[in-house]
Amino acid sequence: MISDKEFTRRMVRTVLTVVAAAVLVVTLYAARDALMIIYVSALIAMGFSPLVRFIERPNSAIRRRRMPRPLAILIIYLTVIGAFVLVSLLVVPPLVEQATTLWSELPQHFSRFQQFLIRYKLLTHSMTLQEAVESAPAGASGNAVNTVLVALWSIIGGLFGVITTLILTFYLLVEAETIFRFVSRFVPAPHRAHFASASRDAVIKVSAWLGAQFILAGVMGTFAAAGLWLMGVPYFYVVALVAAVGETVPIVGPIIGGVTAVAVAITVSPKLALYVGIYFFVLHQLESNILVPKIMEKRVGVSPVTVIIALLVGGALLGLEGAILAIPTAAILSVILDELSPEAEPAT
Repeated sequence: MISDKEFTRRMVRTVLTVVAAAVLVVTLYAARDALMIIYVSALIAMGFSPLVRFIERPNSAIRRRRMPRPLAILIIYLTVIGAFVLVSLLVVPPLVEQATTLWSELPQHFSRFQQFLIRYKLLTHSMTLQEAVESAPAGASGNAVNTVLVALWSIIGGLFGVITTLILTFYLLVEAETIFRFVSRFVPAPHRAHFASASRDAVIKVSAWLGAQFILAGVMGTFAAAGLWLMGVPYFYVVALVAAVGETVPIVGPIIGGVTAVAVAITVSPKLALYVGIYFFVLHQLESNILVPKIMEKRVGVSPVTVIIALLVGGALLGLEGAILAIPTAAILSVILDELSPEAEPAT
């Protein structure tokens, strides 16, 4: 029989454990934004890790000494920035020209769109852009200053998040081996070989996912630009860029690209808008049902069923962020489950 003193001691321990767990959960929830930045930085670091190792390793034909790891990381950063600047120099000038032309011709396109609605009795009379803004609900324009301030604050917060992610990713890559050795200390000695094997597999899968994202964005942007150009859609540079960037946002991104394309095409003619809508619908079906699952299965090693389930669950839990991070997270979890499986072969 348990004595009163022992019972009290166990009760106190139980209460303290529950309180500590509750405090931990509340703390993690309060720091969810910071934890998300850390997680994204870790994924990017894992994605670039194989490339960093490839650059820093010695090459007998060129150099015999190993390149310093910070220099190898800096080369990758400069290459990415250089590629971004090069693409900007090629795309931004015509993009700005087309966007400026679109803005100057917006009243004419707005009037043409209204005539289309009036023809099919979807609108009773035409109005100017100013009248449309004035007739909008009061709540839509009553807090215009607050809306602008919130938008500016969101942009500043987004830039701060991007800069913080880049800096943290750099230091995670620099200290990768030190961090791995530190974490390995908490793994029981008999399981350290499995832990090292799982870590390597996770890095390989995340790196493959990051490369697949670039491939998908390039493919969708190219097909969107080519199709819109052949159909004679104006401002196709703008729409193609939206489609390429939107490809990094699962489910919602391709839809935004298609809606943007149809909105631009309808300023020319409803017939062209119908063709563009059909083209993007077919493109989206090929992308979501064939391209993404097959590329992710081949490069990341995640089955199409897992991809679809991960996107649904990630989107339901965290919205767009969850959908974006769903596939690499599923890949990491698949590695963990493989290592925990009783049928897993001993790591050598």
